[in-house]
Amino acid sequence: MQGSAVQDRVLLDAAAVCGHLVPPGSVYALLAEHRGRLFGDELFEDLFGSGRGRPSVPGEVIAAVMVLQALEGLSDREACRRLQTDVAWKAAAGLALTEAAFHPTVLTLWRNKLRASGRPDRVFDAVRELIAVTGAVAGSARRVLDSTVLDDAVARQDTVTMVTNQIRRVRRLVPELGEVPVRERNLDPAAPVVDWCDPADAERLVSELVDDAVELAAAAADLDLDAAQADAVGLLGLVAGQDVEPAGGPGRWRIARGTAKGRVISVVDPESRHTHKTSHSYRDGYKAHIAAEPDTGLVTAADLTGGDAGDADAAMGLLDGEPAGTTVLADSAYGTGQLRADLVERAMDAVIKPPPLSVAVEGGYSIDDFDIDYSIDADTGEFPGTVACPEGHTVHITPKGNARFGRHCARCPQRDRCTTAENGRVIKIHPHHELLKAARVQARTDEFQHQYRTVRPMAERTIAWIVRRNRRCPYLGTANNRHWLRLRAAAVNLQRLTSLGLHHNGTTWAIT
Repeated sequence: MQGSAVQDRVLLDAAAVCGHLVPPGSVYALLAEHRGRLFGDELFEDLFGSGRGRPSVPGEVIAAVMVLQALEGLSDREACRRLQTDVAWKAAAGLALTEAAFHPTVLTLWRNKLRASGRPDRVFDAVRELIAVTGAVAGSARRVLDSTVLDDAVARQDTVTMVTNQIRRVRRLVPELGEVPVRERNLDPAAPVVDWCDPADAERLVSELVDDAVELAAAAADLDLDAAQADAVGLLGLVAGQDVEPAGGPGRWRIARGTAKGRVISVVDPESRHTHKTSHSYRDGYKAHIAAEPDTGLVTAADLTGGDAGDADAAMGLLDGEPAGTTVLADSAYGTGQLRADLVERAMDAVIKPPPLSVAVEGGYSIDDFDIDYSIDADTGEFPGTVACPEGHTVHITPKGNARFGRHCARCPQRDRCTTAENGRVIKIHPHHELLKAARVQARTDEFQHQYRTVRPMAERTIAWIVRRNRRCPYLGTANNRHWLRLRAAAVNLQRLTSLGLHHNGTTWAIT
C-alpha cells in the first residue's frame, strides 16, 4: 500500500533543527519546504493498487531522494548513504536527524514500478507543470536543440567475445539446444587459443564460431520460444553475422574490414552503439537530445537514442506540443531537408545552420550556381524539370533526380571550374533542394548571424548542466536510460528554477 508522509514535525526534524545549515536558494531547501507540493501522494497513487500490506516509503520522500540522486550522479547505495549522513539530504526528504535511511533496494523497487507504469517520467512532467505555472518560459517563442554523447555502462566486446558469450547464453536459456553439438572450446569462457598473426588460424576460429552459431539458430527455429529466448537467439544470429564475410569457400568466414552500420558492440547492452560528435572523437554509448528555452536554459523536452542516431531524427519529437510560430535554433547537424520540411509543415521558423556546401573543384561552381527547376510531379514524386549550368547548357532531370551534363562538359571552356569527373558533371537533386537553397541564402543574412551566434550557443550551457558528473549512463538499454535522462533534466530544471528565484507565496508558484 502507498505510504503517506507525516506532516507534523518530530522533535529532531532535520529541517527544524538544522535548517539554517541548508544552503538557502538550493534544491535541498526547496525540497525541504515544498516537496509535498511538488510531489504529492496523488502523483504516485496508481503505483499501489492495493490498500493492504506494509506502507511504502512516502512518495514525496522517494521523489526528493531520486531528484537529488540524479542531480549528484549517485548510485542507489551512495544516495542512501547521503540520506543517512547528510543534513541537507535529511532536511530535503523530511527525515529526523536520528532517522536511518531506507534500504537501497527501495529505490530499485520504485524505479521498476515507475518504468512499468503508464507515466514513467511523471517527475519530469511534474517539474514541467511547475515551469508552466511560474510562466518562466511562457513569453518565449524560441527553442534551441542540441545533443551530446553519453558513455554506456558496459565495455566494448570484440566479435569473438560476443559470439562465444551469446552461444553460452542461448544454451543456458534454451535447454533443448544443449543437445546441439557445439565445439567445447567455444563454450570455454577463457580466451580462445588462436594465432591472430596467422590469417588461416584466425579464419579457422571465426568459421568455427559462425558455424556453431548457425547450427544453434537453425535448431531453435523448430522450437516454441518465449520472448526472452527468441531475443537471445536473434541476437546470436546478429552478432555472428555482422562482422564477418565469406572467405572463399563453403562454411569459411573471416572478419570483415570496416564497421557494419548499426553494429552491436556488446551482448550485455545490445542497444549501445558506436558514436561520435566529431571526426576525431569516437566513443560507445547513447546520444542525449534536448530542447531548451534559451533565455532561462530550462529543458522543455529530452530524449535518448542509440549513439548512431542522427540529431535531426529526434528533433520533431522534442518539439511536440510547441505552438506554431516557434523559432527553432540548432547547428548544422539538424540542417537536413526533411527536418526543414517538417518545420514548415508545423509552421515553425528555422534558424538552423546549413551543412557546408561541397564543390567538385575548389573555388569552382557549386550546385547553387545551377538554375534548377525543382518542381516535383505530385502524382509520381519525380522531377520532371530541367537544370541549366552557369554556361547556359540545359539538361532534363532523370526520374531518379539526376542531371547529367556529360556531352556538354566535353567541349565546355569552364570544365576545369566545374568538375574533374571523366564523364562530366552530374548534379544530384535533393527532394528538398528548394528549402536547402533558401537556408543557405538565409544563413548569409545579418539577422540569421545575430540570432545564431547570440542565442543558439545557450544550448551548450544547458548541455553542460545535464552532463556535469553524469556523462555515463547508469543503466542498460535505451528505455531505462531515457527515463534516467528525464529525471536528470527534472533535477537540473529545479536547480535552475531556484537560481531564478522560485518561491511559493502561499497561493501559487512564482519567479522573482
